[in-house]
Amino acid sequence: MNSFTSLCLKLTGLVFILSFLLDGFILPLPYQFNQSQWQVGFVTTFVDRGIVPLLGIILVLIAYWIDANNKDVIPRKSRFELRWPIFIFSTLLGLVFLLMIPVHINNINQIKNNALTQIEQGVDQGEGQIQAFLAQVNTLSQNPQRLDQEISQRTQVIETGRFQGQPINTEQLQTLRQQREQLTNLRDLSKSPKEFKQKLDEIKNQLQTQLQERRKQAESQANLEALKQWLRIGIQSMLLSISYSLIGWLGIRELGSMKKRSA
Repeated sequence: MNSFTSLCLKLTGLVFILSFLLDGFILPLPYQFNQSQWQVGFVTTFVDRGIVPLLGIILVLIAYWIDANNKDVIPRKSRFELRWPIFIFSTLLGLVFLLMIPVHINNINQIKNNALTQIEQGVDQGEGQIQAFLAQVNTLSQNPQRLDQEISQRTQVIETGRFQGQPINTEQLQTLRQQREQLTNLRDLSKSPKEFKQKLDEIKNQLQTQLQERRKQAESQANLEALKQWLRIGIQSMLLSISYSLIGWLGIRELGSMKKRSA
């Protein structure tokens, strides 16, 4: 019975190990080694499944422990020693998981920097849109008839709830109402140049403040996501590296000592 249990544990352990290796080849398809995003996904998947071969190795070692304590089994020198490749494989995995840490951190930094660059570009575009909007408003203030048309168009869309035949959502409706209110105020203020300029500066400051707040939120989110990836994958990979390395090194040393005693 102990021999059958030992055999089942060895087979199960090998299935775990082979399943991990198979996933390591299939899941990353198609291979895109030169892309940081692909590398991050590969390392994340590899590390997340890193416990699978560890369980397989433990099952194989338990099976050998059962064999060593089974008095009904007569040890044979010709029997294939599975523990040698297992310990070598464990040592190699420890090295792989260790090397993945700096690679992953470097890729996460690149992705974060790209995200920050896109945020900066978005801010520049937002600044341009603000300037264009203010220039448009200033032009409209000098053309009362055009200003009335703009107000009338927004009023019609708000009342019908549709723009160019398509329904608008609640957020768009709220934006239109704010624009109509701002244009109405500007129309009234256009009769007083001094008050109009103050209002225009107020709108400019308000829009720029909102833009900077969105920028800070986006940058904070990008930094937070990068930190979460650093901590989760980095720590997990380090723990796996230590576990596999210890099992491999200690196992190889123990088998070496056993071989010398039996010689």
